[in-house]
Amino acid sequence: MLMPSIFGENLFDDWMDDFSFPDIDKALYGKHAKNMMKTDVKETDNGYELAIDLPGFQKDEIQLELNNGYLTISASKGLDKDEKDENDKYIRRERYAGSMSRSFYVGEHLTEQDIHAKYENGILMLDFPKEEKKAVESKRYISIEG
Repeated sequence: MLMPSIFGENLFDDWMDDFSFPDIDKALYGKHAKNMMKTDVKETDNGYELAIDLPGFQKDEIQLELNNGYLTISASKGLDKDEKDENDKYIRRERYAGSMSRSFYVGEHLTEQDIHAKYENGILMLDFPKEEKKAVESKRYISIEG
């Protein structure tokens, strides 16, 4: 069945959402939550490089945590939901507030000094080595340059 579309989306998407199973991420980042935090992983001779899309975030809204061999990238953003404009009304709102995170197993041999992070133009760049070192079990945080 051919459906009219507006802005590249089906006009009836929001109406049909009432008949689908609830999506937890939908409350935070809308129906496109699955598209958030897209990541490219590249293997180099000496290690790995990750490029993570985080458009619209500031450096201080992103946190990196290394815990028992898992690197967790968290980003949170709050929008003022009480913001109202007396003269105008919104036709469409696509920016949402909330938090998201993603974890990668990087090996128990890494320390926070081994992982280099840089945030520039909405892209978080991480690189870390492959070589084996002794395991670190404590929770550590990684600073972001840029």
